[in-house]
Amino acid sequence: MAVVEWKKDGTVAILTMITAENRHNPTFAADMLAALDEIEADQEVKAIVLASSDKKNWSLGIDLTWMMDAVAKNRTQDIKAFMYELNRLFKRILTIPMPVIAAMNGHAFGDGAILFCTCDFRFMRSDRGYFCFPEVDINIPFLPGMLAQMKKAMPYYKLEELVYSGKRATGRELEECHMVVKACEGEEELMKEAVAFARTFTKGRAIFKEHKWRLHRHIVEIIDKEDPAYIEPLNLMVS
Repeated sequence: MAVVEWKKDGTVAILTMITAENRHNPTFAADMLAALDEIEADQEVKAIVLASSDKKNWSLGIDLTWMMDAVAKNRTQDIKAFMYELNRLFKRILTIPMPVIAAMNGHAFGDGAILFCTCDFRFMRSDRGYFCFPEVDINIPFLPGMLAQMKKAMPYYKLEELVYSGKRATGRELEECHMVVKACEGEEELMKEAVAFARTFTKGRAIFKEHKWRLHRHIVEIIDKEDPAYIEPLNLMVS
């Protein structure tokens, strides 16, 4: 069963995560990558809005049920392959030749929050949904590539506050520090504003590709060169 779907609305592709918590597992990564390939193949599309069909959650990050089952069964190669595939998804968003605009209608926690950061622009609801890095409370440090993606999305002082505290941030709070373009009243306004913003992008793909590559090349290099040192030994937690 698919976990994402997309439709075209003029020059905008609305890519929707369609499970209850939009957890990240091998199926999620594969379906997202396939959908991005399909969207890029449509030459009429100029921008992507990444949304969620769930009314409560945008994305709650890693599928812990899948991960714990893989750990219990000592499927280390499956875990490594998934981590690399997830990084491939992040790199795809960072380099796809059009803007990717997150429309966060519910909670974004952990790896879901990192996915939110990876997008080029971000919208949130002001009345629902928290953005949170709970990793400090569960003893999971971020991979270097994750930190690089987070740094591009928010001021450093805000990054330190959220990483060290594990606090939950609202749309209004993140709008104030310019991480979020706009905090919107309700889901209808959220999608209206995000899609309208996406329609403003009419530039050619060639220049978008070059700009995104030059802006994000250092992040891609960190993902490729530094993350394997933690993924290969599965050094993903601290005691």
